[in-house]
Amino acid sequence: MAVLEILEFPDPRLRTIAKPVKIVDERVRNLIDDMFETMYEAPGIGLAASQVNVHERIVVIDTSDDHSEPLVFINPEITVLDQDTFQYDEGCLSVPGFYETVERPQHIRVKALDRNGDAFEMQPEGLLAVCIQHENDHLLGKLFVDYISPLKRNRIRSKMEKLHKQNN
Repeated sequence: MAVLEILEFPDPRLRTIAKPVKIVDERVRNLIDDMFETMYEAPGIGLAASQVNVHERIVVIDTSDDHSEPLVFINPEITVLDQDTFQYDEGCLSVPGFYETVERPQHIRVKALDRNGDAFEMQPEGLLAVCIQHENDHLLGKLFVDYISPLKRNRIRSKMEKLHKQNN
């Protein structure tokens, strides 16, 4: 396993729309293992393949405190089950150090394939529902900063660009 480089906002590669996974094979399972290692190392609770510059529809999530509930979503499809929304302070491994309040549907259904290519479905709520929606946005080329005001987004962009210049 390997820790992969996480792309950071405003990297244009984060805007790439991910392609569906055609076959779940050893290459995909190895990528999933590397994504979990990267996410845990960061540390985070979710990671989309797009964030590590692999533009395939793969998401890994673990909202547990002890890394005991790893979930894999390959080719996720999300359906909003009711229009009730709630606000949650979101952060992102691709926008480190920034947290903003985002409003999302609180009850969804997700259909996906697991790490073995087997189809499954679940109806998460709360933090897991937020996390799935957040990571699925990455697969669509969206970031949580797209949900905030242009003024706040531009302020974050400027700070991130300044950090990148200092680190290079």
